[in-house]
Amino acid sequence: MKFYISILLSFLFISPLPAQKKAFTIADLYKLKTVDSPQFSPDGKHIAFTVREDFLETGKSNTEIYLMNADGSNIRRLTDNPAADTRPRWSPDGKSILFTSNRKDGSQAWLLPLDGGEARQLTSFKMEVDNLDWLPGGKLMTFSTLVFPECGADNDCNSKNEDGLNDGTVQAHMADKLLYRHWTFWKDGKRAHTFLYNPETKKYVDLTPGDFDWPSFSTGGGGFAFSPDGAELCVTSNHDPDEASTTNKDLWIIPASGGTPKNITAANKAYDGEPEYSPDGRYIAFKMQTIPTFEADRFRLALYERRTGAITVLTDAFDNWVENFCWSPDSRSICFTGQVRGHVPLFRVDIASKKIVEIVNVKTIDAFDVSPDGKSIVLVRRSVGEPREIWRVDSDGKNLKRLTFFTKEVADAVDIRPAEELWIPSPTGKKIHTFVVKPHNFDPNKKYPLILNVHGGPQSQWADAFRGDWQVYPGAGYIVAFPNPHGSTAYGQEFTNAISKDWNGKVYQDVMAVADSLENLPFVDRNRMGAMGWSYGGYMMMWMQGHTDRFKAIACMMGVYNLTAMYGATEELWFPEYDLGGMPWTSDLYEKHSPHNFVPNFKTPCLVITGERDYRVPYTMSLEFFTGLQKMGVPSRLIVFKNDGHWPSHVKSMPLYYNAHLDWFHKYLGGDPAPYDMTKMVRNLVFDSK
Repeated sequence: MKFYISILLSFLFISPLPAQKKAFTIADLYKLKTVDSPQFSPDGKHIAFTVREDFLETGKSNTEIYLMNADGSNIRRLTDNPAADTRPRWSPDGKSILFTSNRKDGSQAWLLPLDGGEARQLTSFKMEVDNLDWLPGGKLMTFSTLVFPECGADNDCNSKNEDGLNDGTVQAHMADKLLYRHWTFWKDGKRAHTFLYNPETKKYVDLTPGDFDWPSFSTGGGGFAFSPDGAELCVTSNHDPDEASTTNKDLWIIPASGGTPKNITAANKAYDGEPEYSPDGRYIAFKMQTIPTFEADRFRLALYERRTGAITVLTDAFDNWVENFCWSPDSRSICFTGQVRGHVPLFRVDIASKKIVEIVNVKTIDAFDVSPDGKSIVLVRRSVGEPREIWRVDSDGKNLKRLTFFTKEVADAVDIRPAEELWIPSPTGKKIHTFVVKPHNFDPNKKYPLILNVHGGPQSQWADAFRGDWQVYPGAGYIVAFPNPHGSTAYGQEFTNAISKDWNGKVYQDVMAVADSLENLPFVDRNRMGAMGWSYGGYMMMWMQGHTDRFKAIACMMGVYNLTAMYGATEELWFPEYDLGGMPWTSDLYEKHSPHNFVPNFKTPCLVITGERDYRVPYTMSLEFFTGLQKMGVPSRLIVFKNDGHWPSHVKSMPLYYNAHLDWFHKYLGGDPAPYDMTKMVRNLVFDSK
């Protein structure tokens, strides 16, 4: 009772923002500029970074490179081109910036001198470049790209294989083994290889020949690094015969002059990746897991000592996932971000003692860089009520200072709502951390409709971080709630592990407990509660369809519906094989946990959204679900994004996504109507995709 009263009081006595600010809308979301990729210059006096601008009317976006002094003064734009300019990397002498741009010939390497003059194109590789960077010394560059293994660095050979003999009348894909497609692309025999490029001789060198991915695919990018002297490459690669069923990526060492690759993490049959050499060259830091085939095992920070070959885990005392990390200039410590109870703070671990200290906790840190003298850190941070901006902090966590305010115009005019945090008891014995965002001009004496949003992953977390859906729906008059039930990261690995082989047990109990608690709040209209979820969250919406009728409307995005069919069509088979205890013919969990077995119970009006190029959770899952809803006579609507995968295009498709939700929930929960006509939006999107 005391716990409930404390929650109630915290809600009742928080004043609404001043009424002069207008409600947040879809249009406001696309007025916000997004900063990213801050990087100190070699002398520490300047910071290069990127700014993305979105254009709702045209469905396009553009990214430019900016520069500012290290104290945040003298901000200026370095590039101005309709094509995206991304991934700025300082030359070792600090006189120019290397970057990736699709101005010509697709994604290629460009160089911008800082003493004046136009950017010039450096590469013209047929298969385009990714993960662009300088080789230590500054005379050569390195990048990764997809190539046909038999072609390697032969540009003409890759061009011929890519174009083939197709006259446009026949198109086909061919595969002889699994993992033949991934996320949104068909592999069609191509592999990721790592290259050196000499801009003077215009010569490409493939350092990683053969029928393997070097580096292995990662949604976070990267996957390779060079030693400080430039003599050695460390790259992530998986050489297991059945790549679709294993997470066993290893670190391989290859001389930059060429030679036989050496596997330095062969003893660990789980994940090893994201290598970074220490500035003094003594160590290679990397992220590792210890449970084979379990992609949601705890990510640890480890060290490989190059002289002895010894491997040491630095973060055994940190019972959460390590995310980004960066060496200190003196090689004595490593800064890293980690997920902790709905936040992503910045930490430091001492190499000698393994002591971990928190540097700063400012809700969510997305990216950071350490100054060359090690005295300060530049970071990109956000919270639910604050869009991304660049900040700077001393290495001891003091003197936090905002350096950019690209979102000021919108923030001054629009009510960007903060989140409140609750810990709600569940019959599972745990208190479930839940973020709640109240609507624009909130009045505690009124009752509002509520939307409960279940996250995907399933092993991930809702964090105190700005997101479009956390603002668009409160701007339309809804309370939105985001629980972190069992399976969520950031609450200890035991809590994360609890969802594996129990997809609809503890999680469902936790979500229902959160719904029970929230509907008892005096300003929540218990008769106007809806629910939504994406990926695993979509699965939970499908499960709810067959097991509860407490919600008046549901929205299901990219959900997993028929688990046996999902296994046969997805690509990363290690995920269902671990989380569901084997294969459909060896584990009964596929049938036990599959929502498609409960179609006769379906009754809640449901919006279904998916992407035709979603190879992670094939869009046929949503088609099957929609068929079941329709055959049961349940009011339902299906939206399929033709050119999108598991994550729809932010500026092309997501405006329709948000509008569709507002349209659906307005119909059944009574919030504000959608601002755009659904029929016109769909027609425009279809026409634009041709």
